[in-house]
Amino acid sequence: MSEALPGESVEEKSLGELVALASSNVSALVRAEMDLAKLELKADAKKAAYGSVMFTIAALIGGLIVILLSIALAYGLVAAGLYHWAAFLVVSGIYLVLAAGLIAFGYLRMRKIDGAKRTRRTLKDDFTALRHRGGSDTPALTD
Repeated sequence: MSEALPGESVEEKSLGELVALASSNVSALVRAEMDLAKLELKADAKKAAYGSVMFTIAALIGGLIVILLSIALAYGLVAAGLYHWAAFLVVSGIYLVLAAGLIAFGYLRMRKIDGAKRTRRTLKDDFTALRHRGGSDTPALTD
């Protein structure tokens, strides 16, 4: 392919050479844009991975904190006069009620999932329209 040299005049080139030059420039531009997009996506993926590792570590630390606070609550109940087994049973009961509430809340939220009803309805209508091409002389696309 021909390239425009710095000292060369564009008027001296034929139409075919100019089209080839423009085509090669567009190809180079597209390749450069794709390389830039790859670099940006790679950098964003590294940032996302680093962030997710930090969130995972924070969740682990949060779990440890909940365990330690649960033990502290149980020993606080022991200091208030409960037997050890009763204090830990109370703390376990609190977590049981909390878990049951979260399960109930999650179940209610899951029941509200529509399953893309509108999309299914419009797709069904589209297929019906394609099958029955209402009253026209054109044969149906699918039978």
